[in-house]
Amino acid sequence: MNRLQGKAAIVTGASPNIGGTLAAGLAAEGAAVLCTDLSEEVAAAAARRIIEAGGDALHLAGDVTDPAHAEAAVALAVERWGGIDVLVNNAVFFQQQGVLDMPYDAFRRQLDVILGGSFLFTRAVGRSMIEQQREGSIINVLSTAAWQGQPGNVGYSTGKSGLINFTRSTAMELAQHGIRVNGFTPTATAPTDPEARKAMETLLARPSSYRNDFAAQLPLGRLPTPDDYVGAVVYLASDESAMVTGTNITVDAGATAKYWPWIPHPTD
Repeated sequence: MNRLQGKAAIVTGASPNIGGTLAAGLAAEGAAVLCTDLSEEVAAAAARRIIEAGGDALHLAGDVTDPAHAEAAVALAVERWGGIDVLVNNAVFFQQQGVLDMPYDAFRRQLDVILGGSFLFTRAVGRSMIEQQREGSIINVLSTAAWQGQPGNVGYSTGKSGLINFTRSTAMELAQHGIRVNGFTPTATAPTDPEARKAMETLLARPSSYRNDFAAQLPLGRLPTPDDYVGAVVYLASDESAMVTGTNITVDAGATAKYWPWIPHPTD
């Protein structure tokens, strides 16, 4: 496949779950991909997965809240591939706590990663695209928690909802340069990677005052896997979406469209 042939992309937060799968999906369509993550091991594994499949990839470890890391990622991609065409802002960390029990420093840190990291990478990549007169695509990974009120997850929900208008604002600002900015909304995801699956199971097993029955609420009857997200993100990265900016594509098995009291698949 070659829908992204000749394009270079940066994916932040290239974990084995959503980020790494999106990076591999972009590469499978011909893009060269720089995989970044806070963990050197995670970033390297994402790049290695692409290379072993016959693609072109680099990795760089760093903190998305560090402006120097964003600049270094851009410089590395430009040095290797001559420029950047696609940015996927996916970096995040999970700390499910509510307003009554979440330490303020933890709340600020979560917003800094989700919103601050997207700001820094969008600014660095946007400046590079403008300097090189490359019309590109920036994709911000949102969440169904950005559109709905999830109790006990205030930092994540607030940060992801902030990305909705960050997407709109930057899309309007960068439109004059031919740079498109869009959101992509996944939902609770069934990881295919064993380590990611174990981490999710651990997270869901934690005691909580708020019951979440994801499987019972999805009209399509199952949680999406990371592979289910690739097509939408490839579309937004490709020239096929040349007239799409400032909006959002949702892949959530119907979760946000469902009338709230309806339980399509009761489990008890």
